[in-house]
Amino acid sequence: MRLHNWTGLGAPSALQSRAMGSEGADGLHLIGWNIPPEELIHIPQHWLSYIEPPASMHLLLGMLYIVFFFMAIIGNGLVLWIFSSAKSLRTSSNMFVVNLAFCDFIMFVKIPIFIYNSFHRGYALGHLGCQIFGCIGSLSGIGAGMTNACIAYDRYTTITKPFDGKLTRTKAFLMIVGVWIYAIPWAVMPLLEVWGRFVPEGYLTSCSFDYVTTTFDNKMFVAVIFSCSYVVPMSMIVFFYSKIVSTVFNHEKALREQAKKMNVDSLRSNQNQGNQSAEVRIAKAAITICFLFVASWTPYAALALIGTFGDQTLLTPGVTMIPACTCKFVACLDPYVYAISHPKYRQELQKRLPWLAINEPSDDTKSVATAATNNDQEQKA
Repeated sequence: MRLHNWTGLGAPSALQSRAMGSEGADGLHLIGWNIPPEELIHIPQHWLSYIEPPASMHLLLGMLYIVFFFMAIIGNGLVLWIFSSAKSLRTSSNMFVVNLAFCDFIMFVKIPIFIYNSFHRGYALGHLGCQIFGCIGSLSGIGAGMTNACIAYDRYTTITKPFDGKLTRTKAFLMIVGVWIYAIPWAVMPLLEVWGRFVPEGYLTSCSFDYVTTTFDNKMFVAVIFSCSYVVPMSMIVFFYSKIVSTVFNHEKALREQAKKMNVDSLRSNQNQGNQSAEVRIAKAAITICFLFVASWTPYAALALIGTFGDQTLLTPGVTMIPACTCKFVACLDPYVYAISHPKYRQELQKRLPWLAINEPSDDTKSVATAATNNDQEQKA
């Protein structure tokens, strides 16, 4: 089902006839003015009708992506290092955290392409750089989405079925293999132009799948990849976390009712009344995780649908850079949300990198402190 082989002969005459240095009516350069004619055949005509953005915008985006790059490489690199080397963290649940960190890590391997293009104000690395950028982005993005769904499923089974719901390492490994089998076709098909293709977007410094070509085959591709890469993982995440919240709420309600029948304040021992209730903590965690996925990929999903089925005049080059930034920013946050909030992870960081001054109490310290507190309470009684 070949959409179009734009890399071969027969490219649109409007692109073939476009000369370098084209200018708009007011004398300003159009986007793509500094691109060799042989590269123009790879660029959708939609973007070539806009005035080139100021050089300062390219510079600003390039510097922003440098910050993203170092935040993500350091954060996800630490997660991969600590979770892979620490025996106490080698659990089935943490295998998904490692896979998510790996997806986010390889997503940022392509960022130097964007930075180089930005500092050269356009399509500097050409078609090859675009294909590498788009392929890695598709693979890592869909892989991260499905890994988030696996994390939601793992936590759902652990919380709702505490005795028999815990995943084994073998099952977790098979689920991770399934994630990559699911994601690879959506990177390979556009790369080989079997179905869809990777093209520059916006300022021609980043690349994604083609969502501005309005042929029937391309519309079908966008509709299917939207369903598989966004609707499916989003539905799984929302379903599993909503079930977690519902289970915890029902459990807390049952505890309160039982405590009322027994004429006691609570069935929980050593409960601090000032602490947040369990259902609120679980609800906040679920909302945070869902929000990150929504904030990361909803802009791109909306962009693709508008470009394919809606009013393309809404897709200015500046608008398309917004989702490109949001998904990178969320990939920077993932290691902090999923891992740095993990007490044992912080303990390992404290042990291996003491200069970070994390000061996370060890389990032994917590046990001693708890025992001392209990002794004090007994003496006062």
